[in-house]
Amino acid sequence: MTQIELVSRPVGAAAGPGTPHVSVVIPVFDEERTVEEVVRLAARALGQMGRSFELIVVDDGSRDGTWPILERLHREEPSLRAVRLKRNAGQHPAMHAGIARARGQIVVTMDGDLQNSPADLPKLVEAIETGADVASGRRISREDSWGRTLPSLLINGMLRRFTGAGISDFGCAFNAYRRDAVEPVLGAIGKQKFTKALVLSTGASVVEVDLDHRARRDRSRYSPLRLTRLALHVLAGFWPRPIQVAGILVGAACALAAVAVVTWGVVVWALRGDFPGLLFLAGLVLGVLGLQGFIMALVGEYLNRIQRDVEGRPLYTIDRELGAPGAAGEE
Repeated sequence: MTQIELVSRPVGAAAGPGTPHVSVVIPVFDEERTVEEVVRLAARALGQMGRSFELIVVDDGSRDGTWPILERLHREEPSLRAVRLKRNAGQHPAMHAGIARARGQIVVTMDGDLQNSPADLPKLVEAIETGADVASGRRISREDSWGRTLPSLLINGMLRRFTGAGISDFGCAFNAYRRDAVEPVLGAIGKQKFTKALVLSTGASVVEVDLDHRARRDRSRYSPLRLTRLALHVLAGFWPRPIQVAGILVGAACALAAVAVVTWGVVVWALRGDFPGLLFLAGLVLGVLGLQGFIMALVGEYLNRIQRDVEGRPLYTIDRELGAPGAAGEE
């Protein structure tokens, strides 16, 4: 294995003694093939900028040799911090574990699979330094199959509609944030799967940064079923009161249809003198469906309130941690 040299260089406007200017959070799961190269390239890119930095790699319960590699890298260079979760909690809870421990005034998130190049780190950092709250990575020349890109187009469209942020790529995990833009939503990160959308939904300013994108070295973990569940998560997480809206629409449509059918039945009865039992039965059924729609909207309101109260379960539990003590927010 190649040796890695990590260099932390000071900057003039540090937030405090020993506080890094940039924190890079890298959640990984079974990435023994790429994690060392990611760390090496990220350290080189930030070192060449002349910024002080820390790299926080969160091992999301890997089953391969990822953690032993991180232990060795930490012994070689204390600027690398590593956190191991007791079980696989998912990319976004793992990202929360890293962000909660980040000390830098600029927090960068990136994947550990080398689909995005760590050499693009300076672009994101400089975009924040010039005044933006969020530097949103935008993947150019995307090397994914149509099975990945088409669902992404749908999900991006929904998130643009629900958050009001007119960016083109919500799915890119390679982004930079001003620290004070992330802190207000830290409690929701991990519970929602789109950190960038959460931050932008607060009104944070954003600039898009074009990034290189590569094909994943191994098979994608996003199956069609998982992408469908992701779309449902977007609806439930970012569409305000979806059950209420659906219930009101269904209820209103069925109520109007019931009125129309009953009116039709009355007209037929008056003109023909024959009681149209089937029409009145259809009107009754539609009326009941309309009532059920409004009841569903009411139930949705109760569920929404209950969800806010009961989502207190821990996102993850920590097995081991290497490096400086974490910031407040550990679950």
